[in-house]
Amino acid sequence: MLAAGHEFSEEVIERIRLRVREDADLTRTALSREVCAWIDWRSHDGRLKDMNCRVALLKLARRGVIELPASQGRPDERSTQADEQADASWPVVECTFSALGRVWLVPVDGGQAELSKQWWSMMQTHHPLGEASLCGAQIRYLIGSSAGLLGGLSFSASAWRLTERDRWIGWDDASRAAGLSKIVANSRFLILPTVNVPNLASHVLSEATSRLAADWQTRYGIRPMLVETFVDGTRYRGTCYRAANWIALGQTQGRGRQDRSHSAKRVPKDIWVFPLQPDWRSHLCAGHEVPAAPPLPRVPAGDWAEEEFGGCQLDARLGRRLLALARDFYARPTANVPQACGSRAKTKAAYRFLDHDDTSMDTLLQPHYQATEARATKESIVLAVQDTTSLDYTTHRTTEGIGPIGSWIGGPQGLHLHSTVAFSTEGTPLGFLDVQCWGRDREDFGKKARRGEVPIEEKESFKWVKSYRAVAAVQARMRGTVLVSMGDREADVYELFREATADANGPKLLIRAEHIRQLQNEQSHLWETLQGRAVAGIQILQVPRQGSRPAREASLAIRFAEVILQAPARRHRGEPAITVWAIFAQEQNAPTGVKPLEWLLLTTLSVTTFEQATEKLLWYTRRWGIEVLHRTLKSGCRIEQRQLGNADRLEACLAIDLVVAWRIYHLNKLGRDVPQAPCTMYFEEAQWKALMVFTTQNPIPPAEPPTLRDALRRVAGLGGFLGRKRDGEPGTQTLWLGLQRLDDIVAMWRVMADATQHPVSSRLDSG
Repeated sequence: MLAAGHEFSEEVIERIRLRVREDADLTRTALSREVCAWIDWRSHDGRLKDMNCRVALLKLARRGVIELPASQGRPDERSTQADEQADASWPVVECTFSALGRVWLVPVDGGQAELSKQWWSMMQTHHPLGEASLCGAQIRYLIGSSAGLLGGLSFSASAWRLTERDRWIGWDDASRAAGLSKIVANSRFLILPTVNVPNLASHVLSEATSRLAADWQTRYGIRPMLVETFVDGTRYRGTCYRAANWIALGQTQGRGRQDRSHSAKRVPKDIWVFPLQPDWRSHLCAGHEVPAAPPLPRVPAGDWAEEEFGGCQLDARLGRRLLALARDFYARPTANVPQACGSRAKTKAAYRFLDHDDTSMDTLLQPHYQATEARATKESIVLAVQDTTSLDYTTHRTTEGIGPIGSWIGGPQGLHLHSTVAFSTEGTPLGFLDVQCWGRDREDFGKKARRGEVPIEEKESFKWVKSYRAVAAVQARMRGTVLVSMGDREADVYELFREATADANGPKLLIRAEHIRQLQNEQSHLWETLQGRAVAGIQILQVPRQGSRPAREASLAIRFAEVILQAPARRHRGEPAITVWAIFAQEQNAPTGVKPLEWLLLTTLSVTTFEQATEKLLWYTRRWGIEVLHRTLKSGCRIEQRQLGNADRLEACLAIDLVVAWRIYHLNKLGRDVPQAPCTMYFEEAQWKALMVFTTQNPIPPAEPPTLRDALRRVAGLGGFLGRKRDGEPGTQTLWLGLQRLDDIVAMWRVMADATQHPVSSRLDSG
């Protein structure tokens, strides 16, 4: 007889019956262990699968095949009075995430009775599934903090068959049977109702998924590749899963685990998954052809605001407010919130929106991430550039949640922003793929001195790995596009290279070297080895204007070689060496008083010819684009002048400003790349007509719209661009100033156009 995937013979069933009858003190736990030993039911590491056996025995008992010993009750099943006492002991916490301090996970093992009691008490009292048991193999955690326990979560056996998941992975019945043990389910997740800390849930999920694979392998001898969960969309939006970079696949069919007759009519649930390893798909499809992942669905859009923010996981009222704010911020990019909104009522509504618990930065940016991904699928190669900038709020020191951004604790105060922007190889910005924002904890300030003792997950430098993982999740869905993660010298982190070389199908890496690394099987270090190579050729590079320094041409001598980097000895002794390609570019005959350019790039892309080396060098020059975008954000959108009281509101506002800054930069870049395209690709009819009437001083607009380049130069002229021969093309600063003036001009145009179309009603209204 089959139960829980295992066959129980009549002989074994009779032996179970006899064992229960002859020993009145026998417990269900002891029985399951004995049965496992009889039938040799073991996991890959040789351990008895007694939890699976307990589930099987319970199923046999429910069918009336056997009788089980009387239930002893969970050691954590307590009286209502005891539960009330537990409720009273749970902390009441309401603060920003940065004010909460350190949060950690506490593993709950079967032998820890008190921790187990606390975990089950939480779930029985507050989780929708209440006392429902966990299935099969399982790991439980409590969420700890200096304020006390904040909640708990668990991981257990995955769903046997799941249509959307199996299709996304590319499984048939045989490959599913072979790989199913490498998927686990997030079966419980609870933040106590007495705890109100924005962004806590997504942080806990990130902490859990970063350690789950190792913890599961230690306990069960199998390293999981993917974790799944199910969210009841009628009660929850899955916001924390989306914010933690989980992937929404679709919905279940509304059946349960035991619905073999296909007759159950339960509420379909949203399916979310998270890859635990860079090469998860090849492991789950071992021995089978790895298919391309189907693209995620996109919401049809009307205007640009709907394209970038439509479908955000908010209720209808908040969704409408988000679109209105995006349009207002874009129309007046240099204005403060009241000026952008234009009225007291809209300003109050904007502040309520930014203060809402559901409007976190991660939530607001999710639809833009999807729009960026849709644009990226049209490219064969996409450069995912990541960089960090600081946002200075020193003049608003009372803002909660900000921290030091300089080299000493009493210096400038603000937030750090680490963003990842997708660029085409021509340098066109396609949008953001990942954004991280945080305020440094004053208590942790100065921990750089002990950085050699701290794991990468607890360092700020983990931002590079987190960004790479976000890009890897996109790469898993874009098999026809190669993503290249790029960073400056700060990104020269061993853990990042180790992550990138673990999966041949993952994103590639292109990083500017910083450290003097030891090479395997070489007597010299990285720089010395490259300097000793012959020059492969000379590359002429256009260096853009930087501050007061004019644009210029630089002649670069190019060398390249395949190198094997040893792991840093201090913390990574015994870890594998990493094979990469190095490209060394040195400027020759630099102008007097100018520091010669010198770049040493490390990449996981193959570089065997001079042409390939110069191609990667050209790609790296596109990194300047993210600096332009950050400057647009700070100087154009004036995010550093926002006065919103706390970091959470600033981050919500920043999410909108980031997309506005990207759109302005994207518009400016398109004006240079496709100057003859019609301006209607970016401007509405009223906008281009009002622009032409105002700038030509002709009350009759032209019949045909101008080109995009002509329209942009006219807009930039409103912002102070003179258009002289030596001025070149307008920059983002004059463009955003012009857009603000254009908004007022368009408003007047609409009034005058309406008066022209309805002259009688206009005179009556004025009289």
